[in-house]
Amino acid sequence: MKIQWLGHSAFKLTESTGVSVITDPFKPSAVGYSMAYLPCNAVTLSHSHHDHNYVAGVKGKPRIIDTTGVFDVDGIHIHGVEVNHDPEEGRLRGKSIIYKFRLDGVTVCHLGDLGEPCTPELTEQLIPVNVLLIPVGGNYTIDAEQAKEYVDNILPDIVIPMHYKTKHTELDIDKLDAFLRLFDDDQIEEYDSDTLEFDRYDFNGGSTKVIVPARYKG
Repeated sequence: MKIQWLGHSAFKLTESTGVSVITDPFKPSAVGYSMAYLPCNAVTLSHSHHDHNYVAGVKGKPRIIDTTGVFDVDGIHIHGVEVNHDPEEGRLRGKSIIYKFRLDGVTVCHLGDLGEPCTPELTEQLIPVNVLLIPVGGNYTIDAEQAKEYVDNILPDIVIPMHYKTKHTELDIDKLDAFLRLFDDDQIEEYDSDTLEFDRYDFNGGSTKVIVPARYKG
């Protein structure tokens, strides 16, 4: 399976069959750089803010998934779990949805605009996870230290940070550095491409790796 980071919280997940899902497409004016106009079979929207729900940035007429529940998209299993967009039980910014995907035997978890602290109850709903897509920029989501707590409790094989400030982003969120400083140097890998490929045999339960596509490091 392939994971292509499109920027911000948008990823394209593609199974070996060619079936694909795009997560949280963003409006370019909200983020500061363009949203790739790519085709897919389905789009998942964690919530209705314009940096996460820009369906016009996706090519074709994909199936739109914007609720909790269990879904199947031509063999890709999707499970949506409701969480709070802020630490005050949604009173500030409402709710968001975490989506777990199962494709080619790999479990990918996209935390959306998660804003609530890590709890054993939520962790139990999410594990196990091979690849964790996690916001780290703070303010509108969990910050670097809170994200590290999620990583330490979920214990994914791979972490790909998202929703942080780059040189093109005007949103009031933090840069990536604060999150990376919480890991040892040998845990961090910078990837020259924006696309990663995995299969289920790549994961052996060893230490967690943080992977940063170089073009979006900021």
